[in-house]
Amino acid sequence: MPSRKKTTMFASAFCTCVSSFVLICVVLATQHWVSSEVRYSHTNSSITISLDYGLFRGTCEQFVEAGLQVSKKTFQVADSLSSTKTKSTNVAIIVILVLSLMTSLLSSGFTCTNAVSNPYQTFLGPTGVYTWNSICGILILIAMILFPVNIEAHSLSEELARGCSTSLQSHIKSEHSYGYSYWIMLLILFLNVASLIIIYFYDHARYSKKKEQERPIENAPKDVILF
Repeated sequence: MPSRKKTTMFASAFCTCVSSFVLICVVLATQHWVSSEVRYSHTNSSITISLDYGLFRGTCEQFVEAGLQVSKKTFQVADSLSSTKTKSTNVAIIVILVLSLMTSLLSSGFTCTNAVSNPYQTFLGPTGVYTWNSICGILILIAMILFPVNIEAHSLSEELARGCSTSLQSHIKSEHSYGYSYWIMLLILFLNVASLIIIYFYDHARYSKKKEQERPIENAPKDVILF
């Protein structure tokens, strides 16, 4: 059976890993990744398309220059994309988040195993927790970078706006505001770092204790050596 200290440390890390897993599910399930207002010119007026979308679905509203709402509808992101760049980047983000979900689940399993037992295999101990948490954090960071790149560099919002209206002409300007579904990923990163710190302190304390027990005999007290 593991010591009380080990159980407490790995149980804490297990809680952070499970929280990370749940939050990744929330990120994938919700559509409040970004809100965009895309303005286009129209005959003798301008049209503003208001978008609120995530990785899978979203809603769009159309406003004429005077502020009159013309229409509101729901759309599927994948069906509205025609550009290879925007579509492939969106798919890549989904795949990355699914992989991070799997690594977070593995981290939860490893920390739970160590909280209730002492695995013989080295990789099932702190090394495995380091590995899976690090991979999960890196994947989340990549997703956080790719999504703004898809919006700013690949003009994702502008492409989705054109799918909401067929009467748009030249693009004037766009404004973007990232929603809670996107910023939750910062919390996921924090939870992964917290798991690594917890396991590091446990591993460091265990290593220090092991070194103390393996001190060479010349460092022992003289009376012990004489005895």
